[in-house]
Amino acid sequence: MSEEDLERYESDVELQIYREYRDVLPMFRYVVETERRFYLANGVDMKTQQSGTSVFFDIELEDAWVWDMYRPARFLKKVRVLTFRDVNVEEVEHPDLELPTDDA
Repeated sequence: MSEEDLERYESDVELQIYREYRDVLPMFRYVVETERRFYLANGVDMKTQQSGTSVFFDIELEDAWVWDMYRPARFLKKVRVLTFRDVNVEEVEHPDLELPTDDA
């Protein structure tokens, strides 16, 4: 396989993952970004831990989807991430899925 073939293959896989991400995003409540992975999840529990003078994050995700082109199955029941790097957790808004409120 040539370098060009490999690049084309990786580009195709990334496009497939992007399309899958776009399709599954409404199923999840949180977006979690670490230095190594990008996750969607319905449950996030993040704890700050100390190891000597260093601080790290212990993150547990439930009902998750991971952006990883090398993984055959991207839907995961539980994930545990330990990292000394930054973590970004955002709650996803789904305005089209909001239930109507009863103003009466």
